[in-house]
Formats: sequence, structure tokens, C-alpha cells
Amino acid sequence: MYLVKSSIILKRLYPSSLVWKISEDVKPTVYITFDDGPHPIATPFALMQLAKYGARATFFCIGKNVAEYPNIYADILRGGHSVGNHTHNHFNGWKCSTKEYIANVRLAETYISTKLFRPPYGRIKRTQVKRLENMGYRIFMWDVLSADFDIDIIPEKCWENIEMNLRPGSILVFHDSAKAFDRMSYALPRTLAFCKEMGWDVKSLK
Repeated sequence: MYLVKSSIILKRLYPSSLVWKISEDVKPTVYITFDDGPHPIATPFALMQLAKYGARATFFCIGKNVAEYPNIYADILRGGHSVGNHTHNHFNGWKCSTKEYIANVRLAETYISTKLFRPPYGRIKRTQVKRLENMGYRIFMWDVLSADFDIDIIPEKCWENIEMNLRPGSILVFHDSAKAFDRMSYALPRTLAFCKEMGWDVKSLK
């Protein structure tokens, strides 16, 4: 079960310091993010589409994937995008101790230089949040899930999830992974075209 649009009830389950949406006071802007990469097919595709529209995104990378595909990680940085730590082994914070979780984040730090963080599955304990914030991390969740990870939906439904819910200030989640590629590759170009049509900037998180 998952919610495409983050609810107030969901947000209240977590510390108030977590970032779900960006407050806007200048030009309308949306924030496209990618989880779980880099991937040898999905990430280059995403980078190509972003470059086509002059857009910037944030890639929350898994440490072991950066270790396996360092050149693709370098391409992300060369493209002017920001990166975030997504743990080294895609750890579910609810299923491990805080000590184990932080150790896995630190392992990812050897490959990913950033103070942005997103918990895999969006699952993280309050003790883990506190430790990460003490380490200087800013923790980002999301306002809109594309649900591209859901193999039971068609690509058109993935795009519909975005079109119906994306607003200025939204943090949108895609995945640059093999599992999500069919849906992401359909929805991302349409999302970028939609943002251009609406006059919304697409920027990376900081």
C-alpha cells in the first residue's frame, strides 16, 4: 500500500524537520528526484531527458550502485544535478537497529559526497533521524509518488498520478532502476513537457 499524494496524517508520523514540500515565494518550481540509482540504462535516459529541457534534478543514490557505476555517477554531477545518500544497501530503517542504519549510511558516504538524505521506502525511526541530523544531513521525503516502482500499473497510470497531483513546490519521486524503467521512461518526458507548458522551473534540491 502507498499514497501517491503525501497526506497530513502520514507527515505527522515523522519528525517535523523532514522536508516533504518546498515553500515557494518566487517563480513556480517543482523538484524531480530519482531513487535507487545509478543504473546503466535508466540513469542515462533520465539525464538525457533532463538535459533536453534544461532541467535539474536530485538523484538519491545507493552507495553500492555508485561503486559499481562510478562513471554514471560522475555524469550526474557533470550534468549539474545534486545527489543524495540513499544508504549503501537500500536499508529499511524499520527493520534494523539505529547503529546498523547509520553504519550503512556512513559506508555510502565513502562514495557519495552530500548532506542530502532520503530513507529507502520512506521508512526511518526517530532515533535514526536524530543521528542523521546530528551528522548534518537534511532529510527529504516527497509530496508526490509517481509509483513507477509498481509493476502492476501501466505507464499511462504512472503519468496520470503525476499530472493529477504535481503542483509548484512538489517534490516528485521517480526511480532510475530496471524495475521502474518502463513507467519512468514513459512518464518523465511527459512530466518535463508539462512543466514547461505550465511555466514551472525544474530544479534540484539543496
